Amino acid sequence: MLRRLALTAVASFAVLSAAAPAATAATGPLPLLSLPLPLPSALQGDDGTAKTRLTVTVSDSGDREADGVYELRCLPAGGSHPVAQQACERLAELARPTGRQAGTDPFRPVPADAMCTQQFGGSATARVTGIWQGQHVDASFDRTNGCEIARWNTLRPVLPNVR
Repeated sequence: MLRRLALTAVASFAVLSAAAPAATAATGPLPLLSLPLPLPSALQGDDGTAKTRLTVTVSDSGDREADGVYELRCLPAGGSHPVAQQACERLAELARPTGRQAGTDPFRPVPADAMCTQQFGGSATARVTGIWQGQHVDASFDRTNGCEIARWNTLRPVLPNVR
């Protein structure tokens, strides 16, 4: 059965490949897709902007109320995140094309060749997964040096204020 399906798929592909040039000649070139492709409506807000849906996991922050797993939704703000509105406002601020940290991707890791101060900001860790500005996010955070501390602080209040 599997061999028969494979042969059918190969034969179908061959027929389509042979027919494509004839169809193109008769109707003209095929239209190109416009990029970027629009997001599915489930990932767009009412105004057409990309929704944010993140899972934030915080541990070892030194604050039992800050540790845990939180859901954050934006456009509109909601979920179990303790300060969802402020977190969404901060993410929107980072996504704006103007401002002090304009267009910053707060989920990008610190470059391997970055020169960072050797200071320890505590044992707090966080992981953020989901969708931000229509892009997949899977980022880990800690406070092991000056660059990582700054990266964490850039994302406050999405991540808790720890010292």
